[in-house]
Amino acid sequence: TSGDTGKAALEGFKDVEGTEIMVFYPEDGVSDMQKRQMVTQEGSNVNVCAVKGNFDDCQSGVKKIFTDKTVKEELAAGNMRFSSANSINWGRLVPQIVYYVYAYARLLADGEVKAGEAINVVVPTGNFGNILAAFYAKNMGLPIHKLICASNENKVLTDFFETGVYDINREFYLTESPSMDILISSNFERFLYYVLGSADKVAAAMKALNKEGRYAISEEELADALGEITGGWASSEDMKRAMKAVYESYDYLMDPHTAVAYAVYHRLRREGKIERHSHTVIISTAHPYKFPGIVAEILGLDETGTPYDVLRRIEKKTGIPIPFQLGDLEMKEKRFIDTIGKDDVADAVSEYMDNIIEHKDAK
Repeated sequence: TSGDTGKAALEGFKDVEGTEIMVFYPEDGVSDMQKRQMVTQEGSNVNVCAVKGNFDDCQSGVKKIFTDKTVKEELAAGNMRFSSANSINWGRLVPQIVYYVYAYARLLADGEVKAGEAINVVVPTGNFGNILAAFYAKNMGLPIHKLICASNENKVLTDFFETGVYDINREFYLTESPSMDILISSNFERFLYYVLGSADKVAAAMKALNKEGRYAISEEELADALGEITGGWASSEDMKRAMKAVYESYDYLMDPHTAVAYAVYHRLRREGKIERHSHTVIISTAHPYKFPGIVAEILGLDETGTPYDVLRRIEKKTGIPIPFQLGDLEMKEKRFIDTIGKDDVADAVSEYMDNIIEHKDAK
C-alpha cells in the first residue's frame, strides 16, 4: 500500500497470522503527525518505508510490482500473493459507497431532504477514489445531482474537466493538504472507461500518459464526463480562509482537505454553478489534529515546539480533545526510519519477501 491509507491497513491487519504488511509513504509528502503515525507502527508483521519522492512515485512503484515477472516468480516460490490496501484495489471503494448511502439516509432521518430529493456532493480528492465511490453510488440509484471534484494547487483534474486534456507536465506543489498532492490519479482511468466506453481507448490514453505525460478526449466525450462530474480548485490561501471562517462562524474545526472542498463549494455557488436552494454534502476526509501546524496558524497560536506541544495549545483553545490515537504517539518508539529511492520500491519488497521466506523456513 502507499500513503496515509497504509496506516488504516496497519491498524486492521497488524499481528494477523499469515498476513504481512508493507507500507510506502512519501518522505516529504505527509505532515509531521502523519509521519509519526507511520514510523511508530507496532506489529510483528509490519514494515514501513519512506520514499524520496511524492505520492505518485510511491503509487507508481507499487503498481509496477504487480506486473513485475521476477516478483511474481518470488511470490510463487514463497506461496504468497499480493494485495493493495489503497484504492488500487477496487475493494477499497466498496465501503466508501456505503458512506454515501448512509449520509443520504441520515439526511432523510433528520428531515433535511425528502425521499428521492437529489443532493450535491463535493469531494476533496487527488487519487479520485472517494469521488469514484460516489459516482458508483449515484449509478446504483442514490439521488445525487452534481458530483464536484475538489482539488488543491495540483489541479490536474480540474483542468481536465475544463479542457478535456489530462496533462501532468506541470509544476508539482507540496501543500498543506498532502493527500491531494497527486498528479497521476489512479482511479481516474476507471471513470474514463465510462466516458470513453472502450477498454482499448482507455489503454491508449494510459499509454500516452506514460509516454508523453498527457492525453486528450474529444469535445463530445468531455460533455459526457461533465454530465457526471465537474471540477474546481482552491489555493492554499483559499483553504486557510475557509478554515478560519468556518471555525469563527460555527466553532467547527476543518482539516485542510475538507477546507479545500468547502472553498471550492462556495466559489461554485457564487458563480451560479451550484443552485442556491439545493442541499450539498461536503465530504470531510481527515481529522484536523493530523495537521497541527496549519491549524495553529489559522487559530493564531504559537507554532513552536513539538507537534504535541502545538496540539496541546489547540486543545486548550478549542476544547477539542486530542484523539488517543494521536496523543499516544508521543511516547512511542520510532521503529521505521529507513528511506529508499523512488526506483527502489521493488527491491525493498523483494528483500522483505526474502526475509519472510527465510523466517518461514527457519520454523
